[in-house]
Amino acid sequence: MAPEIQMSEPMCLIENNEEQLVVNQEALKILSAITQPVVVVAIVGLYRTGKSYLMNKLAGKEKGFSVGSTVQSHTKGIWMWCVPHPQKPDHTLVLLDTEGLGDTEKINKNNDTQIFALVILLSSTIVYNTMSKIDQGAIDLLHNVTEMTDLLRTRNSSDLNESEEAADVSFFPDLVWTLRDFYLSLETDGHAITLDEYLENSLKLKQGNDERTEIFNLPRLCIQKFFPVKKCFAFDFPTKRNKLSQLQTLNSDELSPEFVQELSEFCSHIFIHSKTKSLPGGIQVNGPCLESLVLTYVDAINSGALPCIQNAVVALAQRENSAALQKAVTHYDQQMSQRVKLPTETLQELLDLHRTCGNEAMEIFKKHSFKDEDQCFQKELETLLSGKQNEICKKNEEASAEHCSTLLQSIFKPLERGVAQGIYAKPGGHSLFLQKMEQLKAQYRQQPGKGIQAEEELQKYLKTKEQLSNTILQTDQVLTAKEIARKAEEERAAAARAEAKRLETIRIQEEQKRAEQERLHQEKLRQMEIDRANFQAEQERIRAQRVQKEIERIKAEQDAQLRQINEQLQKARETVYHPRPHNECILI
Repeated sequence: MAPEIQMSEPMCLIENNEEQLVVNQEALKILSAITQPVVVVAIVGLYRTGKSYLMNKLAGKEKGFSVGSTVQSHTKGIWMWCVPHPQKPDHTLVLLDTEGLGDTEKINKNNDTQIFALVILLSSTIVYNTMSKIDQGAIDLLHNVTEMTDLLRTRNSSDLNESEEAADVSFFPDLVWTLRDFYLSLETDGHAITLDEYLENSLKLKQGNDERTEIFNLPRLCIQKFFPVKKCFAFDFPTKRNKLSQLQTLNSDELSPEFVQELSEFCSHIFIHSKTKSLPGGIQVNGPCLESLVLTYVDAINSGALPCIQNAVVALAQRENSAALQKAVTHYDQQMSQRVKLPTETLQELLDLHRTCGNEAMEIFKKHSFKDEDQCFQKELETLLSGKQNEICKKNEEASAEHCSTLLQSIFKPLERGVAQGIYAKPGGHSLFLQKMEQLKAQYRQQPGKGIQAEEELQKYLKTKEQLSNTILQTDQVLTAKEIARKAEEERAAAARAEAKRLETIRIQEEQKRAEQERLHQEKLRQMEIDRANFQAEQERIRAQRVQKEIERIKAEQDAQLRQINEQLQKARETVYHPRPHNECILI
């Protein structure tokens, strides 16, 4: 039993309200939480025969199942107590205590048959508790078993038209017959016998074909057929009669030693030999499986249908495989939500994750599936996973498209703002527009995490801008044509201005040339005049020099003449006035 499952006391599993059987949902919750295999031990028998006391001992408790000390039946319906199995680790012991058979207060006498049928179907060991001895009354009380040929079948009721073959008894519980307050000597024909031999002798068939013999043999035949594994236990009086009403409060030393020993042997046998509850195909039953069986059998009994083991297995398979399918799908959904971040960069990345999670889900389904022989549920899971693949792929596309749309709006916002500002409404604007578009496209393509719709969304966005591009192109063409015409006119005007300037330059150059020629001519004239003047001046100078030289010559001649005269005068004076001083001179 799972560690968290702790039942401190029994709980009603199936309530008998006389009209129909009602399943307690709280008890089902406890069963659904038990993941271990279960050993189911049920007890049936006459009311007020101490059944609940034995079940409390199997639970290892002094109190639990209601033990009464009056003639009124205490246990109603079927009560359940789940405890850890004392001998089998990782198993849960499920104890089922039933209301007493033959209760005179019952209104619906079919309840005995229904309760008995249920515990037969649910248990792996059934304890039949009777008083004192095995007699015809005790065997007749099991006459309900004669109806099991109709009630307990492993085949679908639709097959009964072909054969009245009874159930496959290999899936029926072992029978443990307990005799309370046993007082007989175990002897036959003077020979000691065992309790098991006593049980077998009590169930022997009589020879004969008469009706009376058949009536005698029928319940015995059914018991032998439905319960091939049988065991018998006998209990001595537990204590003195006046203490029986306090039986559950008495200590072991207050009980009969024989009773204590017999009780110990009984519990030991149950713990060791009771098998794990199983279904056709050797399938071990756990808590959720037992829960499903309870619901299936109770629904069948309440609807008046035959509680059929095959039908129960089919219903169980339906429930378990549905649950396994849901577990697988839940695992897939959880893993995909944890591992997948939409949008994925590539479709293959998503498909790989789907395949991995799908394989895990399939393994979980196979682990928890139950007799999915035609692989109906596996195929359904495959269909669901295929649908989920399509769904996640669609979500991936939508996520990618949404992300790309937002990204495009953000990246191309400057372009749209430029359009609004009229940046491209000029000659050559369309080229600038296309250039900007290419830059933004490159920027968009460099962004990671766009997903598989990246290019498609880009093309869709560009498609929406085609009209704008055409408008800008048309505007560009009109403005370009005007600009070309304007430039042509400007070029013509510039050419005219250039030609005029050239002509003006030529004119100026000619004028300058003429002026230069005139200047040179005047300069030449002036030079000629200067040269003539210089020549004249030179001639004049030469003439002056000649005159000066002539004057100087004449003067020199005159000076020479004068000196000569003076010399002559001097000589004359010297001659007249001799001797005269040298400083005397002749005055003229």
